[in-house]
Amino acid sequence: MVVLLKKNAPQQQLDSLTAWLQSMDITPHISVGSHQTIVGLVGDTSKVDMDVIRAMDIVEDVKRIQEPFKNANRKFHPEDTVIEVGGARIGGGNFCVMAGPCSVESEEQIVEVAKAVKQSGAQVLRGGAFKPRTSPYAFQGLQGDGIKLLLLAKQETGLPIVSEIMDASHIPLFEDVDIIQVGARNMQNFTLLKELGKLRKPVLLKRGLANTLQELLMSAEYIMAGGNEQVILCERGIRTFETYTRNTLDLSAIPVLHSLSHLPVIIDPSHATGQSKLVPPMALASAAAGADGLIIEVHNDPAHALCDGPQSLTPEDFHTLMQKVGGILPYAFR
Repeated sequence: MVVLLKKNAPQQQLDSLTAWLQSMDITPHISVGSHQTIVGLVGDTSKVDMDVIRAMDIVEDVKRIQEPFKNANRKFHPEDTVIEVGGARIGGGNFCVMAGPCSVESEEQIVEVAKAVKQSGAQVLRGGAFKPRTSPYAFQGLQGDGIKLLLLAKQETGLPIVSEIMDASHIPLFEDVDIIQVGARNMQNFTLLKELGKLRKPVLLKRGLANTLQELLMSAEYIMAGGNEQVILCERGIRTFETYTRNTLDLSAIPVLHSLSHLPVIIDPSHATGQSKLVPPMALASAAAGADGLIIEVHNDPAHALCDGPQSLTPEDFHTLMQKVGGILPYAFR
């Protein structure tokens, strides 16, 4: 349920309304927009009399929300959420590019790639320290040492960093990581999501391999219900019967998520396609479709990468892509 307030509603009356709602174990979520203030009601609203609220002097209208996600719902929060991290702005008409290797391999590698992607216009450095792999025998990442190398690259370039977390017990290692990524395999790791909800740090939440958009938003709800409203949604391709590409990139997720939620939506064309030659066209299509940003794998030597080399762009190819993105979105890198 959402309560739409009249303009210039007296604070005293608003306080009385929220106190009354709290007395019924309803949590009011107040969103102040440029044109209207909305109070979202989180909890069991079946016992709330809509007519009683509608009759209050400060109330313009009351509406029930059918969707199970509340905090992530645009009806609760009509204005786009804008997340700021290290000078980068994500959402609300801003376009943010995150780039870097799938896996951190060495100091030389991560620093070289970080400098290259920054020079080309990337605003955030991505890099995997913990790597979830289908095979237990595959490279699992440098883990804690990988995070130390990411922080070194951050110190060298000034770029904020994003890296994937695997388990709630690893949270202390991510204290200096600017954006915590939840990978597709952990999208419904509800214990982890609850713990991330206790933080006040941006979380990049990737859609699961076979999950619906509503399930993605419900996972975002787990984080937001804990008080952390800095969630970035990421479409990274879903598993279908098509085998030519690694996954099937669902570009329709961009407008659908924007209509349902106020949270930023970014696209990962690297994992979606699995082939470096397909990354640029899908990245450009994502930008044209209204995505709030991209997260792209870039490696200085893809042929010898320890993880996902076939889908990684070289720094030169990434530079060319960024120029093309600028052609579609001239404002993107102003």
